[in-house]
Amino acid sequence: MAIHPGTSATGNLVDLSQGTISREVFVNSSIYQQEQEQVFARSWLFVGHESQIPSPGDYFVSSMGEESVIMCRDRQGQIHVFLNTCMHRGMKVCRYDEGNTAVFTCPYHGWSYATDGQLVGVPYFKEAYREQLDKSQWGLIEVPQLANYKGTIWANWDASAPSLTSYLGDMKTYLDTALDARDGSEGGAEVLMGIQKWIIPSNWKFAAENFSGDAYHNISHRSVDMVGIGPSGRNRRDTDERDTAFRICTAVPEGGHGALSYWQAEDIPYSSSYQNHPIVDEYFRHCYEERKRRMGKDAGLLGSVGTVFPNASYLARQPRSIAVWHPRGAMKTEAWRWFLVDKGAPNEVKEILRHYYMRYSGPAGMTEQDDMENWNYASAASKGVIARRYPYNYQMGMGHEGSDVPLPGLITPNITEQNQRNFYKRWAEYMDADNWEDLLTPHGK
Repeated sequence: MAIHPGTSATGNLVDLSQGTISREVFVNSSIYQQEQEQVFARSWLFVGHESQIPSPGDYFVSSMGEESVIMCRDRQGQIHVFLNTCMHRGMKVCRYDEGNTAVFTCPYHGWSYATDGQLVGVPYFKEAYREQLDKSQWGLIEVPQLANYKGTIWANWDASAPSLTSYLGDMKTYLDTALDARDGSEGGAEVLMGIQKWIIPSNWKFAAENFSGDAYHNISHRSVDMVGIGPSGRNRRDTDERDTAFRICTAVPEGGHGALSYWQAEDIPYSSSYQNHPIVDEYFRHCYEERKRRMGKDAGLLGSVGTVFPNASYLARQPRSIAVWHPRGAMKTEAWRWFLVDKGAPNEVKEILRHYYMRYSGPAGMTEQDDMENWNYASAASKGVIARRYPYNYQMGMGHEGSDVPLPGLITPNITEQNQRNFYKRWAEYMDADNWEDLLTPHGK
């Protein structure tokens, strides 16, 4: 299963020389099972946001691949991520989505664990175990690597993986457009409301590659643009800002990450999109001017949409959010979406954005319904015996990558599928590599 220049992964599923991807990648159950070990067991995965667990004892049950995990704060305020399974007979020790507790108690046999993961309670410890069970050896399984990046919590099951900042590499520049406070304050972002969860009958990679930078599918959203769900009542977004910038696709080759962004000249004035809400409009005018003041010529990068490999996507421009595409089967994805706002934003701003976010994203969001319909039908049309003989085409922009835009990564203006090719190149490297040493030096470089 060695990777060779131009082709990659088992049976040439990913053919980079031809720009084609086999449909087996999206419908084959054996490939899906291999992904759980090769991709999700050793990638950095988004777990949640620190604002979801502000106090000692707070917890949020999340997911890493197919694994249920608990993100919580212990009594000292330290954040942990544990595998959500009792070490006695495997029952989930936490069956609620979120809350506050002093201990997690397994409802099967009653073993209980402190919020630092230590086993602290064993029923009939004296009578059944003769006090000989070494509790220190039977605490909850904790991820070997955890990182807090600007309030976002990430974890990795592989102790040999590089640090999160190394893993992100140049992608930090683009991810920061979603995580940094718009108003320049030190408060950063926080999660607005709870998170949305829904099931999509398609492979997780459809969503991940779409958000890595698909600038080609706007035909899908024409009806939403006509309805005008954006804050200004025109189209689905604040399009005046987009009209003063040009699109760039960014691939981060060493990580498989990708982003679609807008680059704007320095002398462009603020473009109002919240005329019907003066307080909101004034807030975003302040944010725009503050950003220009702080960043100068580097303020040209407007908010972007992107995917941190493998399955964490974000929208940095409104509706500002993070989505994770949890694998639940070769043709089943559980989507989770977190909505973000500046901590210091006025309550009226948060309220207006809350309504806009619900109109735009998630299972009830008009734009996301378009995307899900595409992925659902593509999956259904690709699982047949005949359909699986024919690959998908990812040839757009091949041989025309590159630009002089002063940003990190491989930059190409306007529309291209370089980001998707980069995503599947990295996917193939994960599927073929035996360890992180191989991933750090793909192709034997």
